[in-house]
Amino acid sequence: MSETDAPGPRPRDLIRAAQLLTRLPVPGGDGTRGAAAAWAWPVVGAGVALIQISVGLAALALGLPAPVAAGVALGAGVVVTGGLHEDGLADCADGFWGGMTRKRRLEILKDSRIGSYGVLGLIVSMGLRWALFTALLPVAPLALLAAAMISRAGMAAMMGWMAFARTDGIAAHIGRAPVWAVSLAIGLALIGGVAATGIAALPAILLAAVAMYGVGSFARAKIGGQTGDVLGATQVVGEIAALMTLAAALA
Repeated sequence: MSETDAPGPRPRDLIRAAQLLTRLPVPGGDGTRGAAAAWAWPVVGAGVALIQISVGLAALALGLPAPVAAGVALGAGVVVTGGLHEDGLADCADGFWGGMTRKRRLEILKDSRIGSYGVLGLIVSMGLRWALFTALLPVAPLALLAAAMISRAGMAAMMGWMAFARTDGIAAHIGRAPVWAVSLAIGLALIGGVAATGIAALPAILLAAVAMYGVGSFARAKIGGQTGDVLGATQVVGEIAALMTLAAALA
């Protein structure tokens, strides 16, 4: 059995996950494992969050006010990921609300241009995360790590649960996440979330799961399944839901 077909995690999956979900110059990895590397997505999310936390805390240490530090931390995350998930959210907002038929919605999802629904979606989502970062960064910075891991595990679950809306997109190219990879991703997010924020992570996981399930159900109703853009939107919505819950408990 080749490494591509063999079940179970492989060290190089971390490289493949980082190459997919970030714009960091990570060498190595050939991408042949596809969705089998989805178990590592929460680990990559933790890495992104640690960069954001470090930048944000450094800004606070320099005497910058919390809202500015939060904005810098949020911007660092966008730089590291290349705005990958935000792009998916904007495309979904445009496609789901801008198209009247399934075919037209899928066409809009593939269009690189952004419309008013996408702009509004980005404004609302970035504004919410900025406010939540502002509340959490000074008092519970590891909440950012918990939310990042939980939301990436939700992406893996979505890839394992939902059918593909089309056969020529990035999600279909990566493949369906196997059950063991989804289970491991969820387990890692649970362990990481509890280690970072204690018992507060449990309601955060629950609310994020409900929010991400809602995104998936809406996508299925609108386009018949999931795409790479849907996965991106799932991550953003899941992160916001987790951060809201953690802010209510910890801030």
